[in-house]
Amino acid sequence: MTPMPATGADAEPLGEWSTVLAEVDGAGVALVTLNRPDKRNAMNPRLNEEMLDVLDAVEGDPRARVLVLTGAGDAFSAGMDLKEYFREVDAGGPIARIRSRRSSNEWQYRRLMFFPKPTIAMVNGWCFGGAFTPLVACDLAIAAEDAVFGLSEVNWGIPPGSVVSRALAEVMPARDALYLIMTGKTFTGTEAAAMRLVNEAVPRDRLRAHTFELAVHLAGMNQTVLESAKTGFKRARSMEWEVSEEYLYAKLDQSIANDPEHGREQGMRQFLDEKSFRPGLGPYSRA
Repeated sequence: MTPMPATGADAEPLGEWSTVLAEVDGAGVALVTLNRPDKRNAMNPRLNEEMLDVLDAVEGDPRARVLVLTGAGDAFSAGMDLKEYFREVDAGGPIARIRSRRSSNEWQYRRLMFFPKPTIAMVNGWCFGGAFTPLVACDLAIAAEDAVFGLSEVNWGIPPGSVVSRALAEVMPARDALYLIMTGKTFTGTEAAAMRLVNEAVPRDRLRAHTFELAVHLAGMNQTVLESAKTGFKRARSMEWEVSEEYLYAKLDQSIANDPEHGREQGMRQFLDEKSFRPGLGPYSRA
């Protein structure tokens, strides 16, 4: 099964990699596809290294305004490649283990969690174990209703590795997270939406269109403001109220100062003076 294409025929590749496909279309949507379908897109050391390059390419390309992350074939990702990450890396000794963990966490959490452009996980199938980290790190997530999720680590003798448990604690109620961690049972995209692991679940035949509709909407908005809004929320969650007040006001001032399209001025003028839009019903006109 071939990877899902971007929204239009005008999609162009962002580069060449052996385990990842990346392209950007005319609407500003960069589709990044984990491309190891024969392994259900399990993440190996090469994929983790290449994803760092891919994120650099998406971040640096002015055409790419939103990143959609998905998997080739019938899986989002089956998690970490057990053979390469446990048998082969273990054989390399402690330094090899440290390096492999560093590369995986670098893109799955540090880079993706605070990526400057909006990110959406499009969960098209199997999503297991280590795949929960990039799933949660994306700003938003849409899943196929029949996608299969699972934390199977306990079934083969280890607790969830890396920062998977921390990722779950970020978005899921504790009772749901502990039940899944301790039982190793699978669950569907519909159940994932009910537990707030994903924003919503849709029929598989509508997944791509629905996700790209959201992506195109975000691509048409003020990117400076979106970056400040999402980063401010994520950073402030771990701060005390007084500290977050100072930080978020500073983030607001930074957004206004750095905004090349002067969105605050446009919005205020269109609302107060021209009366051409209502903030509660949609964004100001960027024309």
